Amino acid sequence: MVIQICVGSSCHLKGSPEIVELLTKAVEEHHLEDEITLAGSFCIGRCNRQGVTVQVDDEIHVGITRENFKDFFNDKVLARIENERK
Repeated sequence: MVIQICVGSSCHLKGSPEIVELLTKAVEEHHLEDEITLAGSFCIGRCNRQGVTVQVDDEIHVGITRENFKDFFNDKVLARIENERK
C-alpha cells in the first residue's frame, strides 16, 4: 500500500507536517513498515477548505485533520490491510 500525503503549500498550512508525523507513528505502532510506503506529493489536486489531502493507493481522501486522523487510519488504512490479508 502506498500512502501519499499532500505537502503542497495549501496542505502544508493546513497541517500536513502533523499528518505525516501521525501516519509515521501509526505505521510504526501497528508494525506495518513492510506493508505501507509513505510518500509526499506536492499537490494531489483536491484542495479542501480544511484539512490535508491524502491518497491511499488510488483512493483520494480530503479534509484529514488531527481530530479525524484516527478514524481515517482505522477505516481507510487498517481495514483495507485486513481485507488484503484475507
